[in-house]
Amino acid sequence: MAISREDVRKVALLARLLLDEKEIEEMTSQLSRILDYMEILRSVDTSALEPMAHPLELVNVFREDEVRPSLPREEVLANAPKHDGECYLVPAVLGTP
Repeated sequence: MAISREDVRKVALLARLLLDEKEIEEMTSQLSRILDYMEILRSVDTSALEPMAHPLELVNVFREDEVRPSLPREEVLANAPKHDGECYLVPAVLGTP
């Protein structure tokens, strides 16, 4: 399956990437090879295989929560660029209060 230079331009625009003509050409070639490989994978008969979420059977190992001593607040805040003595001060992300 081939991908066009225009397809790459559209995807780059959606991803907010600035690509020059050389990068567009390289990306077109790379994505075409990836899509060709995906076509090969699509042609593999998997009807006899059982669906799985992960190729390895892994088991999560959980432990009980336990209270442990932590660093003193003053020591932690000493590493902060800005603080008010109790909390980190960070720039507003969603606007100002």
